[in-house]
Parts: sequence; structure tokens; C-alpha cells
Amino acid sequence: MHELKIGKNDAGQRLDKFLTKALPSLPLSLLYKSVRTKKIKVNRHRADIKQILAEGDTLQLFLSDDFFQDGKEGAASLDKISVKLDLLYEDAAILLVNKRPGISVHEDENGDANTLLLQIQAYLYQKGEYDPDREQSFAPALCNRIDRNTGGIVIAAKTAEALRDMNARIKARRLGKYYLCVVKGHPKVKEALLSGFLRKDAKSNTVTVYDKNPPRDAKEIKTRYRVLRTNGAYSLLEVELLTGRTHQIRAHLAHAGFPLLGDGKYGENKADRSLGYKYQALWSYRLIFTKGGEPDSLSYLDGREFAVPFEKIYFIKELFEGLGTDTKPKGRKEQE
Repeated sequence: MHELKIGKNDAGQRLDKFLTKALPSLPLSLLYKSVRTKKIKVNRHRADIKQILAEGDTLQLFLSDDFFQDGKEGAASLDKISVKLDLLYEDAAILLVNKRPGISVHEDENGDANTLLLQIQAYLYQKGEYDPDREQSFAPALCNRIDRNTGGIVIAAKTAEALRDMNARIKARRLGKYYLCVVKGHPKVKEALLSGFLRKDAKSNTVTVYDKNPPRDAKEIKTRYRVLRTNGAYSLLEVELLTGRTHQIRAHLAHAGFPLLGDGKYGENKADRSLGYKYQALWSYRLIFTKGGEPDSLSYLDGREFAVPFEKIYFIKELFEGLGTDTKPKGRKEQE
């Protein structure tokens, strides 16, 4: 018999969800059978597959030793990583990282193993806040993601509670997310709310925007923009995502006639690369924790605002040296 004690980062999960993480080699069919036949118990009592685990619970598992050899590389691999993070904010529950363009947040089809997530986990291990060999079901995780070639703020949770609460806030739209981007041309309307519909093609990893009569599987999108500065050929926009769809800003602005500088999917990639722009000029630069909603473990952040300094956003310096435009978001009462 093996025993597993539920720690703080394991609590709040269903029994089956916990076991699939703690014992990844245990087949689901055997997991369910073992619960039915009382080979998996909680606090020495018959368990239910949907049972929510609490801190301090003890699981009794009458299973083969083979399922407890998870083969994790663990701490040894994290200790070897050279960490290069631009930290915007950190506390005991979360951290905000200013991601540079060109790095993936998670491992993708390109097979890049040195991801932002791995860098964060190595950083927390090396400062003594995370040890994969001691955790049974939790690892520091990202709460949002941005494209490989987009820069800006990525939120990471250090604890399971923070991860659950941050994900709930994002789902309830309790975060204001603002981007800076450079587009070709000069929008005649200085400030506008763009509405439409977006359909994703998973095979090509591209999206199509429709103004009306969209396909049945298209989703509604809303994108608010404000012109901050223009030099005639290019314009700097602040964009607020009121919906968060794949490639929304890039595709929606291109559909409106203003493709992003350096965008390889929806812009004029060949011409932009000849000018030295290999990444889209898009940066997730401002994050606002809005007030209101149910209290949670992150309520201390309500009303706080975090922003990436302009000098760290390469395309502003290159195209709009000496920027003096006010970039404070407008109309917050209307949006909340």
C-alpha cells in the first residue's frame, strides 16, 4: 500500500484530476476501477471519483509500485537552466513577466524546449520557492498566453489557489488588457470600437474575420483602438481586447485595412522583413485588475495597474522617438 497526503497545492481538486497528475502512468480505466473496488480510498473510507480533496486528506492506494515511478527529471534539469526573465511584478502568489518576442510561452510544434514557462519554473526552483520532487500534482503555470512573436505581459501563478482564482478572473473579464501596436497607414477615425466575427482554421493556424453573415462556427469579436501617434506611414495604436480570440488584434486590424508592421500572417511580411522587422509590432503592455466581483485570494490586487515601460518596447523607440502622447485608458467606467 502507498499513501499520499494532500498538501495545500493539491487541495480543491477532484480525486480523479489529482490522481491523473500525481500518477500519470496510471491508466484511466484502472483508476476508475480501483475507486469502484476500494483499492483507492480517502482517509480509509470508500472514495468517490468526483470527491473534492481537502488539505490534510490521506489517500490509501493499493496499486502496483510501477505506477509510483514517474520518471521525472525533476530539480536536476531546472538547476541547469540559465534564467533570463524580465520581471515586471512578483509576490508570493503570482508573477508578471515581460516576454520578449521570439520565445514561446509553451512548447509548440517547433519543439522549442526553452520556453517561458520552463524559465519561470527554473527561476522559482533556483530561488527555493518550487521543488518538483516535492509536489504531487502542481507546477507553476501560466494564466494567459501570447503568440511567440508578440511581446508583453504574461501572468504566472506560483500556487494552485492563485492559478484557480486568476483563471476565474480572466473568465469573468475582471482583467483589463491593453496592447500597443504599429499599423500601416493612418486610421481616419482616431478612436473606435470594431465589431465582427472570427473563424479559426486549425489546419492553417489562421483566422478569417467577417463583418456580417459569418459561418456558423465563427465567434463574435470586439476590438477597441485609439490612435496615439502617427508619422504618416505608420501609426501607433493602443488596443483593448474586449474579447480574447486567436490572432484577434492582428486579423481584425488587417481586415479594417491597417495590418500590423512585421506580421507574417496578416501583413506584408516580405516588405517588412526587408526593413528588419521579423516580429509583429504588437506588445501586451498594460494590465489592470478591475474592482468588483467575488472576493478571492487575489483581492489585494484589485484596482492595481501594471505597465511595461515604453523604453522596453523596441518599435516605439525606432518609429516614434520622443513619444509624448498620453496613453491612459479611457472610459473605464463604461467598460467595467
